Formats: sequence, structure tokens, C-alpha cells
Amino acid sequence: MQALVYNKNSDKKIKLTERDYPKITDNLDVIVEVKISSICTSDLHIINGFVPFANNNIVLGHEFAGEVVETGKGIKNLKKGDRVAANCITFCGECYFCRHGYINNCIKGGWELGCKIDGGHAEYVRIPFGDTSLTRIPDNVSYENALFVGDILSSGYFAAEMCEINKGDTIAVIGSGPVGLCAMMCAKYMGASKVIAIDKNEKRLETALNKKLADYTINPDKEAVEEKVKELTNSIGADGVIEAAGEDKTFQLAWKIARPNAIIGIIAMYEKPQILPLPEMYGKNLTFKTGGVDAIHCQEILELISQGKISTDFLITHKFPFNEIEKAYKLFANRPDNCLKIAIYK
Repeated sequence: MQALVYNKNSDKKIKLTERDYPKITDNLDVIVEVKISSICTSDLHIINGFVPFANNNIVLGHEFAGEVVETGKGIKNLKKGDRVAANCITFCGECYFCRHGYINNCIKGGWELGCKIDGGHAEYVRIPFGDTSLTRIPDNVSYENALFVGDILSSGYFAAEMCEINKGDTIAVIGSGPVGLCAMMCAKYMGASKVIAIDKNEKRLETALNKKLADYTINPDKEAVEEKVKELTNSIGADGVIEAAGEDKTFQLAWKIARPNAIIGIIAMYEKPQILPLPEMYGKNLTFKTGGVDAIHCQEILELISQGKISTDFLITHKFPFNEIEKAYKLFANRPDNCLKIAIYK
């Protein structure tokens, strides 16, 4: 079969090549025929060497949906022919961390697809712990509708959930890329009355407003962010801040625009260490939450999509056939202003 393979020792880094079809190796495995996939910034982090635990010579991709073609003998909830959305996290559902909802830290799983084991940028993929790591797609939800459920939409949900949003809260979201936009959507769903989108990209800010995900936008190149946030919050600051940009300046900005006793949810992946200037922030009594997504709400999210309450279809700005996936990666890495997410079809 055709698969996009990462090779850190190659100048090209990624190449569409022939790989063996995946096989069931455990009773809880499921083989999925990939119908649609997308490229994540985390894939680029692997290619650029910023994910030290990523294995070499793996098939990339952890954001996809497809059809079940084979199940292990221990699978109870899925059968051949089921349409499923993949969770970016594979998890056993039984260990200490899984029982407490911390599936990113599953003792037997975690972020493995497209990182430690072969992922979804292939014609077929093996999914460990299929009953928990895959979610059946409702009949009225298309593959496109479900594409982002297991990764960026779950990440946006996770980020909003970290902020413990109360009805009427003002939430500032730094970064209006796909995850940031999903975080705005989820913040609104969870009760935020005012969402402030912060980004240097005017097209993305326009998207946030046009899709009614944000009530106000701030471009740091045009306005003083701290002053504008104070103006919009009666000098108090944001009740919660979601950091989805992942830059040095945005990390510092996050705590500066938060009101005292606020929660800062950091969903961004940084390429170098960040510093908490504790003496400067002393007295603000801030709570920081950060980490890889615990994508435990896929079923709920799919139901919200099925009911028409949320939709991420607008995020698909470019489409490619699978045999042009290398070209798709090149486009995504160059980050043109009009590119949010790419859908890759078999």
C-alpha cells in the first residue's frame, strides 16, 4: 500500500512509498481503511526534529477518519463496515490514568499514532485499543464533518475545559489557527459570553468574526493587546486565557492579559523551553494548565456535530488526493494566509 514515511536521515524527510498492509497483532486491534486525513502542526514538529520521542521510519498522521475493515477477537463495540473517527490518542481505558480521564498519559498508549507507531497517512492503519481509540460516526455526519473530532476539535474542547468556564465569562484566545478557532467555538458552547481572538493574521481574525466564534479581535501588530483587553473587560482582565499560538511572546502575553485568579489553558506545543517569571506575576494568583490533549469527549462532540450545534467544515480550505500528499505537506508548511486545514482524500 502507499504510505507517507518519515525519515529523519533523509534530506527530504518525508516520502510517499510502498509499505506492507497492517495486520492485527493484538486482540484489541482494529484495521481501518483511511478515507480522509489531514495534516497537523504536530506532524511538522516531528519532521523538524522537535518531538524527541518520535520514532524514525514511521508513517505520519494522527488526524483521520475511515471504515473498519478488520477487528481483533477482543473488539466488542465495532464491526466491519463501521465508519469511525480516529482519536489522536490510543488508550486502554483501564489503567489509572485512563480511569481518571487522563488518556494522554495512558500507560499502554498515549500519542502514538504517527509518532511512535504507524499513523493514518496511508491507505490502511492499525489502531490499538480500537474500542476506545475509535468512535463510530453517526449516519448523518460525513467523513469531512468528523475529520477533526479526534485531534484539533478535541484540543479546542480540552483547552476550553481547562479554563473552567462559567456562563458569562470573557475568554481570550491567543492564536486563531485551527486549534484556536476550535477553542473559541468550544468556549462559546461552554457558556462564554465574550470571546476575544488575538492573532497577527487578519484573514484568520476575519474568520473568527465571520463564523461568530469571536466577539472581538486584536491584532498585536496594530494594537496594544494588554491595553485593549483591559478596555474590553473594564480593566479586570480575561476570566480565562487559552494559549494556542506557541511562541515566546504569546506565552508571556497569556499571563499578562489574565485577570487575577484566572486560569490559563496552554494547548500550544512549544519548540523550546518557556520561563515562568514568578516574581513578576506574584500576587496575580494564576493557575496554569497545560499538556497534550485528553481527547475523551469524541462521542459528545460527534453528537454536537450531528445535532448541528457545532461545525468545523469551514476549516477545510484546501483539498488533495492522497497521491499528492507530499505537495499538501509543502503547502501546509509554507503557511499561506488562506490555508487553515487540508483534507486529503483516498
